[in-house]
Amino acid sequence: MTVLRGRLVLADRVVDDGVVVLEGDRIAAAGPLGEVPVPADGPPGDLPDDVLLLPGLVDIHCHGGGGEEFGPDETSARRAAEHHHRAGTTTVVASLVSAPREALLAGMRVCAGLAAEGLVAGVHVEGPFLSHARRGAQDPDALVGVDLGLVDELADAGRGRWSVMTFAPELDGADELIRRLAEHRVVPAVGHTDASAGQTAKALSAAMAATGRPGLVTHLFNGMPPLHHRAPGPAAACLAAAAWGEAVVELVADGVHLADETVSMVMDVAAPGSVVLVTDAMAACGMPEGRYTLGRLDVVVAGGTARLADGSSIAGGVATLLDVVRRCVRHAGTSLVETVAAASRVPATVLGLDGEVGALAPGLRADVLAVDEALRPVAVWRRGRRLEPGP
Repeated sequence: MTVLRGRLVLADRVVDDGVVVLEGDRIAAAGPLGEVPVPADGPPGDLPDDVLLLPGLVDIHCHGGGGEEFGPDETSARRAAEHHHRAGTTTVVASLVSAPREALLAGMRVCAGLAAEGLVAGVHVEGPFLSHARRGAQDPDALVGVDLGLVDELADAGRGRWSVMTFAPELDGADELIRRLAEHRVVPAVGHTDASAGQTAKALSAAMAATGRPGLVTHLFNGMPPLHHRAPGPAAACLAAAAWGEAVVELVADGVHLADETVSMVMDVAAPGSVVLVTDAMAACGMPEGRYTLGRLDVVVAGGTARLADGSSIAGGVATLLDVVRRCVRHAGTSLVETVAAASRVPATVLGLDGEVGALAPGLRADVLAVDEALRPVAVWRRGRRLEPGP
């Protein structure tokens, strides 16, 4: 049993003097000091007096980190997950970029195995049914039309651990794709799309009807045309759906993918629980600037930005999810409670894991992130085990 004391970020407020009690791999108690029974013999967490305690963060869109990548190389995928765990993202979904059929299936098998082990929370397949025009850093040679046979093969390889698939709703067969994904209990996510506002709204409604949950949008504004007053496109449809609570939109709020003012606007417009903060992190996350790869594509990281070697597109992120949280609070001006929820409780709900992770609450997994006043990491507990500090 471990007793942690500090300021707590709960689902609806910040508790200035609170306690979290960890017992095994679960949270035994959490709340204001004096209202929570504290075992007299519970060892302290050995934290500074001014520490802030957050729930372990949840990233549903992450391609790698620490020089490693999620894919068919198990050692590399394992190290990528552990890199993010040490940085406070105690629940991470392994995201796979578009790749040739066999490589994609191999990556699914490896990452599904890590999910069965509990190292990652599931697998996100970003493509290959995407728009060529809005492909971003996706391999153009790997993009294909909707192939339901490949969907079934991926589901077989995923063994129930496949969580999300990003697709472009304007492609032929997208309606049937949404239904097939729902049958496999995979969340359909609109993204990397050149669709009209109408096509996008139709897809989000279809996803909600098929899954019984709000549709998901992969990194809003990135990988889609900019909003124009005479051609509103997918961004307008996604914002409208999020405002009504009928879609959850991802934001890569790292100061590179989106302007801070854009992040603030979306947080203001979207209904509560309709924004998820993600990293879209690639192998260069936590590493020195230089040359890396994303799938089969060459990437150069300079000035804090990862771009394809030809300079044509941003190629994922190099920030951790705690970096994104810090950016939102300190630069976009979003509230601490709302921001932490968008990086913990809301993504946990998207995955159907809100009864397991995403909050400091009794019975949930003992995932806790301790940070200082500047929102820099101090300590991390995952499943009740204290991890060595990371970047």
